[in-house]
Amino acid sequence: MEALKGTGVALVTPFNSDGTVDFVGLTALVEHVIQGGLDFLVVLGTTGETATLEMDEQIAILSHVKKVNNARRPIVLGIGGNNTAQVISNYQSFDLEGVTAILTASPYYNKPTQEGIYQHYKAIASISSLPILLYNVPGRTASNMTAQTTLRLANDFENIIGIKEASANMDQVMQILKNKPDNFFLTSGEDALAFPISILGGVGVISVVANAYPKQYSDMIRASLMGDLATARNLHYQLLDFTNLMFEEGNPGGIKAALKHLSVCNDYLRLPLWRVSDCLNERIQQAVKEIS
Repeated sequence: MEALKGTGVALVTPFNSDGTVDFVGLTALVEHVIQGGLDFLVVLGTTGETATLEMDEQIAILSHVKKVNNARRPIVLGIGGNNTAQVISNYQSFDLEGVTAILTASPYYNKPTQEGIYQHYKAIASISSLPILLYNVPGRTASNMTAQTTLRLANDFENIIGIKEASANMDQVMQILKNKPDNFFLTSGEDALAFPISILGGVGVISVVANAYPKQYSDMIRASLMGDLATARNLHYQLLDFTNLMFEEGNPGGIKAALKHLSVCNDYLRLPLWRVSDCLNERIQQAVKEIS
């Protein structure tokens, strides 16, 4: 639990122009965020375009990140899906040595009931040797996991240790924070809300923006958690407009454009995702110049 407080980064997956995984770019990205002071790495999350990756590619990406990281930061592995049996099968396909925890999103597209969501996580918890982070992101899944379901899971399973909450519903966030058991934590899944959630009792963020600006973002979260609200507030507002640009045409198109302008990696995506428009790209380039 302590290892996953602070700022985690949901790593993008760099691609080459032919669509293959760009392992040189991935090396540069991992070094960039570690040197920037990030607390932990999240591999194969939504931002990593994992839905477009074959299983052998996912295994190779995890292996590469572990090698480059060389145990410098904790690693959280994204393993999710809308077929519970397949999620469990995928879990068993990875070499989990060196992985601190798994992050698994509430099932998408199927729109299960709250009981279905509970039973999905129960099945994963029953086979997982690693701690589990729940992930509620109704903007992508079309199904909200309620505070009541989150709290039920938190109380029923010792290996479910926290949640990445990305509902953008602050009442729901506060209901979880108010009623959760002491050994369960909430981290923000919304970059723009990471500051207020951290001062309400959250433990940090799993960030998209931190791919580009790991130092500024991790400094903001550390200041928030230490109670230095003036510093945290200032950094929050410095990054706010840039943060909004990142999601204007969807994720990870925006952050990949920023990473290209920062000379970290290229901005290729896999279909059905596509690069940001020329207009937005120019605005991102200008924002990068202003922050850098």
